[in-house]
Amino acid sequence: MKLSDYDYYLPEELIAQEPSAKRDESRLMVLFRDRDKIEHKKFKNITEYLKPGDTLVVNDTKVIPARLYGVKETGARVEVLLLKQLDSNRWESLVKPGRKARVGACLNFAGGKLTAKVVDNTAVGGRVVEFSFRGSFEDILSQVGQVPLPPYIKKTLDNPERYQTVYARQAGSAAAPTAGLHFTGELLEKIKGQGIDIVSVLLHVGLGTFRPVKVEDIREHRMHAEYYEISEKTAKKLADTRKRGGRIIAVGTTTTRCLESAAMENGQLKPGGGWTEIFIYPGYRFKVIDGLVTNFHLPCSTLLMMVSAFAGREKVLNAYREAVAHRYRFFSFGDAMLLI
Repeated sequence: MKLSDYDYYLPEELIAQEPSAKRDESRLMVLFRDRDKIEHKKFKNITEYLKPGDTLVVNDTKVIPARLYGVKETGARVEVLLLKQLDSNRWESLVKPGRKARVGACLNFAGGKLTAKVVDNTAVGGRVVEFSFRGSFEDILSQVGQVPLPPYIKKTLDNPERYQTVYARQAGSAAAPTAGLHFTGELLEKIKGQGIDIVSVLLHVGLGTFRPVKVEDIREHRMHAEYYEISEKTAKKLADTRKRGGRIIAVGTTTTRCLESAAMENGQLKPGGGWTEIFIYPGYRFKVIDGLVTNFHLPCSTLLMMVSAFAGREKVLNAYREAVAHRYRFFSFGDAMLLI
């Protein structure tokens, strides 16, 4: 279980800097888990691999403008990335530079539209920040915050909605569930027309999904908690899918973490909400999903480890080498894989 086992070569020019012109015109690599076969398609061709009776599960979280730029009372500049809401005023956050955000520091954003005080440290090097404001925090955040694109995306995003899924509903994520970015409303309707159910779960994407692994023995890595919810309606729909012999296909690693966190040993889902620190790596026995739609992930990331757990490390890394050879686009705005 070595970290180096999940490294691979990626030319920098294959890191997508902007989304494809049309969401479902991105490319799709189809990887068959039960045989040595890979097919190359457009994402809109995903309908060829879905069967009547299957259920597609999406994460309907919505990205908030979670990146704030402000100043301390000394005038020193700071950057705050909101990760997890603790109550109406307090957020667990990452603050850069951390040395300028010791407990007691006061922060000012947009000329005083929003102010904050650092009230505590977190176990993973973050800060608990308590905000002061008048009116609706969500409204103020929309005025002073920015969509927090990943650091490997250097290009400015002209349309922030392209970093939201078309079915995003519940605000709270610091990053998009990017596998869902490829779906259009028209494609979703076509899928439903094929006799395939589409249900939603919620997982607010935070540091847990993207925190880098810094230990050579990956089993020593600890995930950061992320909030999830599964409704009784979704749990029942998925139980019905199982009864009729349909497949449960998760759209994204965040959806997968949500489903597997709520699963009992028999594969049934326990509806409700909570915090998950689940870390899925090879050796894990999947209890819920039969297929996975996902993007191409960073080397040595927990996301690559999850995909390797589902389809096999060698098979996945071979597929990644083929993706590089075929000039697929990688990471958040990149192309997609379907693992079935």
